[in-house]
Amino acid sequence: MSKIEQYNKSDFYKKVVDLLKEARKSVVQTINKTMVYTYFEIGRMIVEEEQNGKERAEYGKQILKDLSKQLSAEFGKGFSVTNLQQMKNFYNVYGKQQTVSAESEDVIIPNNNLQLSWSHYLFLMRIDNINERKFYEIEATNNNWSLRELRRQFDASLYERLALSRDKNAIKELSEKGQIIDKAKDSLKDPYILEFIGLPENKKYSESELEQKIIDKLEHFLLELGKGFTFVGRQVRFTFDEEHFRVDLVFYNRLLQCFVVIDLKIGKLTHQDLGQMQMYVNYYDRFVKLDTENKTIGIILCKDKKDTLVEITLPENNEQIFASKYQTVLPSKKELKQLIENKENE
Repeated sequence: MSKIEQYNKSDFYKKVVDLLKEARKSVVQTINKTMVYTYFEIGRMIVEEEQNGKERAEYGKQILKDLSKQLSAEFGKGFSVTNLQQMKNFYNVYGKQQTVSAESEDVIIPNNNLQLSWSHYLFLMRIDNINERKFYEIEATNNNWSLRELRRQFDASLYERLALSRDKNAIKELSEKGQIIDKAKDSLKDPYILEFIGLPENKKYSESELEQKIIDKLEHFLLELGKGFTFVGRQVRFTFDEEHFRVDLVFYNRLLQCFVVIDLKIGKLTHQDLGQMQMYVNYYDRFVKLDTENKTIGIILCKDKKDTLVEITLPENNEQIFASKYQTVLPSKKELKQLIENKENE
């Protein structure tokens, strides 16, 4: 068999395999969606039946027990009283719905498309803050987060970290639209949470070790950076006046259509660090970016910083260079929530 024939056959097999994989994925998605809508409908039926009872509390408990017994006998596991209660809660949480007419019969539909899995919704329902829950639902749907990634983003307090850098109206917008990235500042977090690199908070390590840990967990780091980021390179060298310089990490953001250069600092941020980043950004703007691309963003990830130093060192209208802290352990959600509440009450 010739190489051309081998290539053609290999390409043919790959197309068939890809088709089957896509079909299986579609089947799984259809099953998940059907199951979610079915559980929503069961929850609706339970709520409506309970409302017909005279002694609602006792009547409701008995309904769940009787229904659990009958469904378990006919369909097996999955219909315990606890599971039925979760379906009821699902309807109560997501059933603030609109009513549409369908052939003289009112049909109750949820107020969203319910595109996530049942496991996702079980987790989301445990988030008490409605705005926070809506935010994570939008982000999980738009970014196709697995349940594991949803939990990680929640544990890393993504909502609180984004909310702290926004005014009241923008915080409300998070729950309505998710994270919208229109300008450089929209893509930033402070702090960035790098618990996935496995470096304890009090361990001594070098900047090169921190960089290597990030590269080893690049997929996780990209998720922490947020939407639209693609990796370009590490220790990217450029030269002028016979001097060599290296940028720790270089990314490109497809949404902002610009390069993002990142410098890592394990100590306290200095004005020299900000000056160095200004030089990196200037070089990329003048010699690397295309005319059709937007200005380069520079981010210094540091262990400690003084906001006053950053504000005084950088221009008042600065929209390109930013300094953010990083943490190698998960933050306290309680403390972050308190900061948000204080900000909203100001």
